[in-house]
Parts: sequence; C-alpha cells; structure tokens
Amino acid sequence: MGERLKGKVAIVVGAGQTPGDTIGNGRATALLFAREGAAVMLVDRRLDSAQDTQRMIADEGGQAFAFQADVTNAADCARIPEACLQAHGRIDVVEHVVGVSGEQRGILNITEDDWQRILNTNLTGSFHVCKAIAPHLVRQGSGVILLISSIAAVCSHNYLAYKASKAGMNALTHALSMQLAPNGVRVNAIMPGLMDTPMAIEGQSKLFNVSKPELRERRNKLVPLGGQMGTGWDVAYASLFLASDEARYITGVILPVDGGVSARIG
Repeated sequence: MGERLKGKVAIVVGAGQTPGDTIGNGRATALLFAREGAAVMLVDRRLDSAQDTQRMIADEGGQAFAFQADVTNAADCARIPEACLQAHGRIDVVEHVVGVSGEQRGILNITEDDWQRILNTNLTGSFHVCKAIAPHLVRQGSGVILLISSIAAVCSHNYLAYKASKAGMNALTHALSMQLAPNGVRVNAIMPGLMDTPMAIEGQSKLFNVSKPELRERRNKLVPLGGQMGTGWDVAYASLFLASDEARYITGVILPVDGGVSARIG
C-alpha cells in the first residue's frame, strides 16, 4: 500500500463498470486511490457494481463504501457529499468518471433521444456532481475536482453528441478552475484516447457487430505509441497524480492520456 493519498477522502463517481473482460477507468481509479491510502466513496447508478469494487478494495485491506446515485438526477447528486461528510467529515477529491455513448454516427442518423441521453449523462451529469460538491470544497478551502473527458473533444470524431458532451466538459473544467481557484480548489480533466475498457470494447463490439479481437486490432493500429491501446490503469495513474499534493500547483489542465493520438492535430 502507498501513501500518496494517505489521510485523504476521495469520491469516485462511476466506480462500478460495464461488465467485460478488462477493467474500467472508474474501478481502476477507485482501487488505486484506496491502495494509496485514501478512504473512497464508490458512487454508481448500479449499486451492485459499486459493491463489487468495494469488495476488491476490502480484499486488499483498503477502506471504501458503496453508494447509489444517478448523475442525471440532481437530487441524487446532492446526497453524495452529504453521505461522504457523514461518513468521513471531509471531502478531498471527487472524480467524475461516468460517461455513455452508443449513438448512430453523424447528424443524418442520430436521434434526438440519443442526443439528450448522452448530453444529460456526460455533460449535465458532470454539472450536477460539481454543483453538489463545490460548495463543500469552497467552505473547506481546499479540494480537487477531476472530470474524465475524451480526446473526442478535440479530435475528429463521428459521434456527434459524444463529441459535443466531452467538449462541453473541457469548457466546464476551464470555467470552474478559474471560479474556484481563489478558494484553493483545483479543477482538472483527463482526456483518455483509445482505451481497452469494457465501455469501449463491449459497447462498440455490439454496436458494429465485430468481434472483440478484431476491434482491438483495429483500435491498436490507430495508436502512435507502440501500436497499443491504453487501459483503465493509465487513466487511474494520471488521476492519482492530479489528485495528489504533487499536483498542488496544477489547475485548469486538460491532460490527454492517449498514446499520442491527439498529437496528430498539432
């Protein structure tokens, strides 16, 4: 066990994951935060999935508890800091990992229902979480907010609603970082690239009716750094740095974790 977050209290919103044969960004981050000494509140719409993460942490001797909330529901999100403060008395880090896609490609095919579902979950969900947590961090005079965006925000991408939602999350990060900096609160975002996570692989395999090995091969070929996708652990380690006191002078940053994919826009 490490000590980079020793004595800290962290909330990971989206600490469960889509079923699959790899680990998701949220679960990997929650496990790593606990390994580095944080007490972790595990928030997910699917309580059973958050409880699976809790058992993994408990098996390693870490401290965590699971909590059910839907980020599209503002009232649910308001209960998150209340439960954390009741359990631990403070909040040091909150990371919002929840995200969905699954739309038909392009303006000619996407439905309004898909547009609303994706914007409500990815962008408005981020707003709900930040709106609920920020007042407590401001009163405390310290804290870290991390949002998991995507390189889709800055790269060419056929998923219209997904791209718009992630670009909005980047803008939200910039705005909040400036608003909350005088109160000692840091706000940063991570933009994962092509990742071998259950959400990406399971979802796209079904959507495009392609086998997982073939999909992985296609995605690997698009990555400049070693021709290999990243994993949930790559996002987790970037999150750990930004959550830790090592990054005490870093705010308003949008960090690509993508094996160089977004460097192609330069």
